[in-house]
Amino acid sequence: MENNMVNDMEAKKSNGKIKVGIIGPGNIGTDLMYKVFRSERLEMGMMVGIVESEGIRRAAGLGVPVSTEGVKALTEKGDIRIAFDATSAAAHKKFNAPALRGAGIVSVDLTPAALGPYCVPSVNLSALRREQDINMVTCGGQATIPIVHAVERVAGAAYAEIVACISSESAGPGTRANMDEFTETTAKAIETVGGAERGKAIIILNPAVPPLMMTNTIIVKVKDKSVGLERIRASVDEIVADVNTYVPGYQLRVPPMMDGDVVTVIVQVRGQGDFLPDYSGNLDIITSAAIAAAERIATDMPAA
Repeated sequence: MENNMVNDMEAKKSNGKIKVGIIGPGNIGTDLMYKVFRSERLEMGMMVGIVESEGIRRAAGLGVPVSTEGVKALTEKGDIRIAFDATSAAAHKKFNAPALRGAGIVSVDLTPAALGPYCVPSVNLSALRREQDINMVTCGGQATIPIVHAVERVAGAAYAEIVACISSESAGPGTRANMDEFTETTAKAIETVGGAERGKAIIILNPAVPPLMMTNTIIVKVKDKSVGLERIRASVDEIVADVNTYVPGYQLRVPPMMDGDVVTVIVQVRGQGDFLPDYSGNLDIITSAAIAAAERIATDMPAA
C-alpha cells in the first residue's frame, strides 16, 4: 500500500500545488498527511517531530522529507507555505506559532490554543482566507457549530449546549491532555462562530466495545420559536450538505426536533478511513476541516 501511495504522490505532483508541512507525526498528523496526498491543491513538503517515532518513519517511507528538530527544521526548509500544527495547545503557544509567524508561514492550528480566529469551514472560512493563524476549534466544535449556526441564522440562539461523545479508542494522549481546553475552546466558538449568546460544551469518552461512531447532541434555545420547525430543518439540511463536501461521513442521526423554544439535533460522524479506523470520526472531521481550510487558503497563494 505504501509503495502505491508513493507512486501516486509522485504522479500527482504539479507546479500549481502549494507545499505544506505538518508539525506532530502522531495519529492526527499522519491522517493529515494521507489527506494531503489526495489533495489537488496541496503537496507534502515536510513532516516534523521532536523525537524519532513511528509517524516520522512512516512519512520517510512514503518519500516525505522529515526531521526531529521540530518547527525549526520546517521554517528553515524554505518552501513551506502552510503548516498544520497537530501537537498541543502549550506547544503551539510557546514554540510553533511564533516560529511560523516569523517565517511568514500560514498556521492551521489543530490544537485548542486558539491564538488565531476560530475556523469552521462551512460557516466562516471565506472571511478567514488571508489570516496568518487560524484555529480549527476542536473535533466537537467542527461537528456541532455548523448545526448551531444553521439554527441561529433562522431563529436566533439564546443558548446552545453540545455533547460530543467519542470512542475511548479514538481519544489519544493529546485529546486526553487537552480536555479542559476542549470544553473552553468549544464553548467560546459556539458563541463567536455559531452565534449563540451563551454556549456550553461537554465531551464524553465512550468505552464501548466494539467502538461506536462519534455522536454529537446539539441543544439550542431559540429566540423566535414562531419560525417553525420546517424552516429550521431546511437550514440544518443545507448546512449538513455543506459539511458533506469535505466530511462525507457527516450525517443527521436525528433530524431537528422542537419542544417549545428548544431545538434538539443529533449528528454522527464516520471517518473516511484514510489512516485511522472509521469510528475515529472525531479525528477525521478536524483533519478534513483543516485540509478544506488549507486548500481554500492555497487558492489565494501564487505558485512558487
